[in-house]
Amino acid sequence: MRNFTYHNPVRILFGDHALDQLSDLFREFHVSNLLLVYSGDFIKELGIWDAVRKACVQSGIAFYEEGGVVPNPKIELVRELITLGKEKKIDFVLAVGGGSSIDTAKAVAAGIPYEHDVWDFFEYAAVPETAVPVGVITTIPASGSECSNCSIISNGLHKCGIEYDCIIPKFAIMNPEYTRTLPAYQTSAGIADILSHMLERYFTNTEHVDTTDYMLEGTMQALMVNARRLMKKPDDIHARSEVQCLAFIAHNNLLDIGRESDWGAHRIEHELSAQYGITHGEGMAVVTIAWARYMAAHHPDKLAQLASRIFGVDPFVYTKEDMAYILADRLEEFFRSLHLKTTLHEMGIDDAHFEEMANRATNNGKDCVGHYVALNKQIFVDILKMAL
Repeated sequence: MRNFTYHNPVRILFGDHALDQLSDLFREFHVSNLLLVYSGDFIKELGIWDAVRKACVQSGIAFYEEGGVVPNPKIELVRELITLGKEKKIDFVLAVGGGSSIDTAKAVAAGIPYEHDVWDFFEYAAVPETAVPVGVITTIPASGSECSNCSIISNGLHKCGIEYDCIIPKFAIMNPEYTRTLPAYQTSAGIADILSHMLERYFTNTEHVDTTDYMLEGTMQALMVNARRLMKKPDDIHARSEVQCLAFIAHNNLLDIGRESDWGAHRIEHELSAQYGITHGEGMAVVTIAWARYMAAHHPDKLAQLASRIFGVDPFVYTKEDMAYILADRLEEFFRSLHLKTTLHEMGIDDAHFEEMANRATNNGKDCVGHYVALNKQIFVDILKMAL
């Protein structure tokens, strides 16, 4: 196990009446000028918009809003909102929705106090010294961004991320009832995203990490059990509650204490969603399967362990390589049970841009991505080809 320092200050307010505490939270954080960031009118249908507006009126808070966030959020909107934030002296950014709204809010929060272009942070040309406080009302259990220090933003074909503690939200309000009306596809893509966060942390070369190994295996099993329940009964509020908890547990960095996570598969998917605009969760389903099949032939150890522990594959019957291939098959079966695509061909994607994407990800072949096995440009392309 590696040395570590763990700190996550997000206050979780979970349950039916969690939103009732919003006014108290605004007072606690001395909010004067609020920017509400969301995507579409669904927050009005859920009653969230009215609740936020009412809390602002009651507390004399100036209220500004942006409801045009799109999946794979764009730097152009972030820059517009930073300009607004500076003009209106925004001192709190509230995100409602899923990862796209939350990541947009975090980037805006980092950019408001900064004198130059916020993209500097995403190119690692500068480090944010501070950020406007962020709060979250999450309605899509998926990204876990409500409890993370990450923000992922697209700039043309470049999809980049930052990780800074100053953008960790101050609070996250979660009411599983808000997720009842999600389209089935969003529920499934969200589950795939959650599982991908667990898998990226599980695949490590760090030794003597039994604690987090078993924690990750347990959360994966809990996710799969409740995913199956939702496929049979989409309005099962108990299963939705479990999945919502698992979303933030999977990405609040507790599950990778003392270990080096991988993130190679995520880096591949970021190139795909930047190039083609695909849904991140479904893209992760496709990439994860191909990545696992590549690793089965090149570094099967951790995959074999996972196959044994959560799928019961007998290590006395199969070699580690065979067990790793079985894991890939079982993951494909699981994603198929969610009615997700599992190949690039099904998404209408061919190999036309593979070299281009690999060059972007690896700095024209100079760098590698991922840690379980360092993926150079050629391996990056090979895994994409296996995903076809």
